[in-house]
Amino acid sequence: MTPQALGGAPPAPPNPAVVDGIFRALSDPTRRSVVERLTLRPASVSELAAPYDMALPSFVAHLKVLEGSGLVRSRKAGRVRTYELASDQLRLAEDWLGRQRTLWERRLDQLDSYLLKLKEEEPK
Repeated sequence: MTPQALGGAPPAPPNPAVVDGIFRALSDPTRRSVVERLTLRPASVSELAAPYDMALPSFVAHLKVLEGSGLVRSRKAGRVRTYELASDQLRLAEDWLGRQRTLWERRLDQLDSYLLKLKEEEPK
């Protein structure tokens, strides 16, 4: 159950800099593709890099951006670094988008009500 359902206060919104970092990381198509790939299962750097026509250091820079934003985390076993999705950070972005959707739906409902009222008041 959510804190609201239990009568508690809603969770505090995340630090705007954290949300900015998440959206900045997701602004690049290569990084979005890596996130999509990691929804299937964790993967090594070489597995993740295979579909891209770029030098490995350039690809690793993308992974560092994703890791810096908290969207992915990595672990190293021997010489192999494996990345996995950190879904908590995706939830922060999803929550932010949900709040924006709620805000705009409310505004559009208000506009709709206002326009219907104007139409009813117009002389016939």
